[in-house]
Amino acid sequence: MAHRWQIAISAGLLASVWAGLADVLHLVTWVGFLGCSTFFAQTNTGVKGMLMAMTTNLSGVFWGWLIIAGSSTLGSPIISYALTGIVTAFMCLQASNKNFAFIPGTFIGCCITFALNADLAAIIPPLMIGAVLGYSMSLLTSLLIYLTDKTAASIKDDAVKEM
Repeated sequence: MAHRWQIAISAGLLASVWAGLADVLHLVTWVGFLGCSTFFAQTNTGVKGMLMAMTTNLSGVFWGWLIIAGSSTLGSPIISYALTGIVTAFMCLQASNKNFAFIPGTFIGCCITFALNADLAAIIPPLMIGAVLGYSMSLLTSLLIYLTDKTAASIKDDAVKEM
């Protein structure tokens, strides 16, 4: 990994900004980091990658909410287990639509929903900000790579001129 330092600087800087922002806004910090991780885990880049992270995470939130709501309404543990299996199958099947093709993003959103007991107000804002955070990290990393490569080339040119 040729640009490890640039990645480390952008990730460290923006992670600290996110942690402070989440604290001030009373958002669940780790949910944002999972949204950010989803951005980097799927294969799309740029805005398309950010939207894929958001779409799949939000679909997972919906599916998790459906399992929780359905299970509490139906009341039977056996029916709840069956509902979990059926919904899980749909979570995988939705990936045939290119906008929902990153299945792990869907499962991440679902797991967050289980962890926060379907508290959508606690889930959705930091999850969406997390996808933006991932995109921002990639942009800052690209900028740092450009600047350091340009500086290295300039130093090399100066050294050749001195010879």
